[in-house]
Amino acid sequence: MSVTEFDVSHIRLGERPLIVCDVDDVVLRFIDPFQLFLQSQGHAFLPRSFKLHGNIVSKADGTEIGDQQVSRLIEEFFEAQELWQTPLDRVVETLDRLSREADVLFLTAMQPRFQEQRRRLLDRMGLLFPLLASEEPKGPIVHALHASRSLPVVFIDDMARNLHSVRDHVANCLLIHLMPDSPVHRFAPAAADDITRATDWAHAAELIEAHFLSGTINRGVPAA
Repeated sequence: MSVTEFDVSHIRLGERPLIVCDVDDVVLRFIDPFQLFLQSQGHAFLPRSFKLHGNIVSKADGTEIGDQQVSRLIEEFFEAQELWQTPLDRVVETLDRLSREADVLFLTAMQPRFQEQRRRLLDRMGLLFPLLASEEPKGPIVHALHASRSLPVVFIDDMARNLHSVRDHVANCLLIHLMPDSPVHRFAPAAADDITRATDWAHAAELIEAHFLSGTINRGVPAA
């Protein structure tokens, strides 16, 4: 896959480390505000597995909502995300501090047509870092962004599959599994043993700063 299918013209990486960070339930709360949004639409979310489809029911009679309607609800939520989503604790000040020594880039797993709403929301919170929105696997994107740079790189996500994707495409990347303590996240697939779990943003910052101090760099080749 080539990153040329995305608009990256606004991204200018300096000669310093890179932090690539997911957004939903890592920077912005997703599952909690999404549940409030569902309630406003007469629905409820039942945390029976780590997915949205199949777990949303009508509050009126408990009938399960079909997949097509769930997909529409997710799209409607992202259309209105500016009314619902808020930042996680300490994320704004932590990323601001880290950005003094590293470039920060948001890579959000979302249809690009919702990028404008997300951009406005992040800007309003003072999170002015570049943003890429894509539903493609994240590993090839991070590799394409960072492959030629012999500098430390960090990737933060709440989804094991995204962390595994980056691990498979970017050598010596610090992989941080950061997710909220929610009923649905307790069903989340476990990340591999070589991926570090961070309890919160303060912990994540400690891991990132230690990685920078260690001098571990990416040589621009996929991990074996």
